[in-house]
Amino acid sequence: MNKTVAEARELVSVMGKELKEIKGVDKVLCPPFMSLLAIANLVGGTNIGLGAQNMHWEDKGAFTGEVAPGMIKEFCQYVIIGHSERRTYFGETDATVNKKALAAQKHGLTPIVCVGETLAQYEAGETAAVVKRQVLEGLKGVDAAFAPTMVVAYEPVWAIGTGKASSAENAESVHRDVVRAALAELFGAETAQAIRILYGGSVTAANAAEFFGQPDIDGALVGGASLKVEEFIAIAKAAAN
Repeated sequence: MNKTVAEARELVSVMGKELKEIKGVDKVLCPPFMSLLAIANLVGGTNIGLGAQNMHWEDKGAFTGEVAPGMIKEFCQYVIIGHSERRTYFGETDATVNKKALAAQKHGLTPIVCVGETLAQYEAGETAAVVKRQVLEGLKGVDAAFAPTMVVAYEPVWAIGTGKASSAENAESVHRDVVRAALAELFGAETAQAIRILYGGSVTAANAAEFFGQPDIDGALVGGASLKVEEFIAIAKAAAN
């Protein structure tokens, strides 16, 4: 919940010039709903994708304050589903994540499905069990043919906005041994290898290259650093390299 429409337009106007020049990596901006139209007009026809931060699973109906998949599809190619803040503050569950993932499949949107454990779960040694459950339950029933178009983001909740990034080695082990393994259980090993898994937990220009150097970390779901032009450009360049 950052940036007015005018502020978002200004940020992307500056950032977009350099982002367009970065090749070999997918770049997606996910502003608040109010700014989607404005940013769609700025990035339309470029190599920069656009995504929404959430959506409802129903096509339409009396769900005041919600946004339907078809509304998002008008402007976006991507949608974030199950972000930890949605789970923590707004009652998102594995079941609603699953409904949204299936809705994204129905409407041809690329879901960025977030999974991750809380600090209490991490300290209790429950990371593998929690993350595996979130993947299996959240993506249950997704068509194997659609699966390679999806993105999964591992975001340890204890590392979001705290400055406490996971070590690259620890993040890699979760990506490889938990997320990728659960995807293989759902869709088969070959398809699991084709699904991009992002790391999202206090990614900065200073630590991005270390994360991207790991074989099972395919990119980043960037939070606070995306509001700083130089930081975000540096992260995108690190991914491209």
